[in-house]
Amino acid sequence: MNSFGRLFKISTFGESHGVAIGGVIDGVPSGIKLDFDWIQQQLDRRKPGQSAIVTQRKEPDTVQFLSGIIDGITTGASIGFIIPNDNQKSHDYDHIKGVYRPSHADYTYDKKYGIRDHRGGGRTSARETANWVVGGAVAKHIIPEIKITAYVSSVGEIKLDNVYSNYDFSNIEETAVRCPDLIVAEQMIERIKQIRKEGDTIGGEVTCIIQNVPVGLGEPIFDKLHARLGQAMLSINAVKGFEYGEGFASTSMKGSEMNDQFNPDGTTKTNYSGGIQGGVSNGMDIYFKVAFKPVATLMQEQTTLNANGDMVEMHGKGRHDPCVVPRAVPIVEALAAMTLADMVLIQRTRNI
Repeated sequence: MNSFGRLFKISTFGESHGVAIGGVIDGVPSGIKLDFDWIQQQLDRRKPGQSAIVTQRKEPDTVQFLSGIIDGITTGASIGFIIPNDNQKSHDYDHIKGVYRPSHADYTYDKKYGIRDHRGGGRTSARETANWVVGGAVAKHIIPEIKITAYVSSVGEIKLDNVYSNYDFSNIEETAVRCPDLIVAEQMIERIKQIRKEGDTIGGEVTCIIQNVPVGLGEPIFDKLHARLGQAMLSINAVKGFEYGEGFASTSMKGSEMNDQFNPDGTTKTNYSGGIQGGVSNGMDIYFKVAFKPVATLMQEQTTLNANGDMVEMHGKGRHDPCVVPRAVPIVEALAAMTLADMVLIQRTRNI
């Protein structure tokens, strides 16, 4: 299953240490002028080596579009693209060729397919997410009125007091950790640096707020908007949880507290529903959180299993993120954009 979406659809290919990664985007309407500089900027936000708290693999992540565009304008045909891999160090992974990293996909992929690309994780690598950022950047051209903003709201035990507060979003790109609270951001950065020195990793949360969403996006019964967003977010490497609206906190509320009372214009006085009711957008802001586990590869000694069924000692090598959440921010935005663009196109077909 290498494809995502119904009408707006992206199919991707490539491995972390192959010649290139890339994809084909279908369903983009004709006549849309693409901002290639802005698309590249989105990739630059995700690429490795951008700060001292992420993996130091040096990839330019320069996207090359191959089809479906003429003079910068979409033709309605399939949009093909590639992103060359320029900085592979495959020998860094020779020590795990027959060894399974604990809590990694190494074991499950080997047992499922009977073969495994150990070089950087192959298809299981988060390098695949660069393709999604391209898809999301193209998708945003279809829905320019919808504003999607993601940011880091926790790193380990360091959390924003109120993840949905009215933060100054212009601060997000001012720090390496992409947290809008600059004081908390510095605490997060220091925590990640400490974890890296220990040869360990740490998890965190990314919060996303989507504004200017039209009423009516989402399809009953099995294509509810929150279900599609959840599927998208749970497809991201290292994600262990998705929560929209009040989520689990709503279980401790009474109905009289949870219900969003209407205003005469159809808006609501509160937004505990997170902008989605009955699986359909209600015009209020959509907000959700995505939980990321610590990266599985540690720069520490661990006891693990090898392909022969022996328990062995291994020590992680190579270039890895001590915490994935700073680079996950544009990925969350991209998948949200692809989901919403798909839903907008589906809704347009209903209105024809």
